[in-house]
Amino acid sequence: MVESLLAVENLRVEIDGKKILHDINFSVNVGEILIIAGESGSGKSTILKSIGGLLSKNFSIDGQIFFDGKEITNISAGERRKLSGNSIGYIFQNAGASFCPIRTIGEQIFESIRAHRDWDEKFFRERAFELMTKINLDASTLDEYPFRLSGGMAQRAGILAATILKPKLLLADEPTSALDPVTSSEVVTELLKLREKISIILVTHDLDAARRMADKILILRHGKTVEFGTLEQIFNNPREKYTQELIEASL
Repeated sequence: MVESLLAVENLRVEIDGKKILHDINFSVNVGEILIIAGESGSGKSTILKSIGGLLSKNFSIDGQIFFDGKEITNISAGERRKLSGNSIGYIFQNAGASFCPIRTIGEQIFESIRAHRDWDEKFFRERAFELMTKINLDASTLDEYPFRLSGGMAQRAGILAATILKPKLLLADEPTSALDPVTSSEVVTELLKLREKISIILVTHDLDAARRMADKILILRHGKTVEFGTLEQIFNNPREKYTQELIEASL
């Protein structure tokens, strides 16, 4: 039997009485990559923020989100801190901007780790270097300041920060949108190297990247599910006209 790591059931999100998400349902199994695709403003990032507990207080959320067998939709701040970074990692759209500009990359990642693990700096660097080799990130990056990194290096540093504790689920919010095509392709390749041990939900408008990565695809429009299925179902036999248009545009 295939093990479901994450299940989202009837997820609804509102802000100031305006519905952002309408009854969203999907699941992600252990080791799977789910791509959430759709036009800007379709609610893609709101789904990730709902799972990661990153919605601001003026949003209201309803429905259920089950992670690793536990309902996490409205857990306490303390419970959320235990999950964040430790079991659920998050790569932001502009990873470089998520780092403090006046502290080194290594200092910031090590500080976040100490909230979950009793590692000393020597062990942290050994673990970091092991992962950095896999994602094509130079060891010297730990001692660099964020503003000195290229876009591609900053995104790889974001991947390092999000995955060094070996979370079960990685949430990636358009991690390649600000990159040139070559660097974007490289970052996609690095993410694919992680799939054996980490399930991934990746938000994108790039169906070419989806074609390379996805096991499942969720197509959104105006906060509603247009289509949800396997890679083969979505690309080889799309049922909805909107899905067909997105695929044609990507070609």
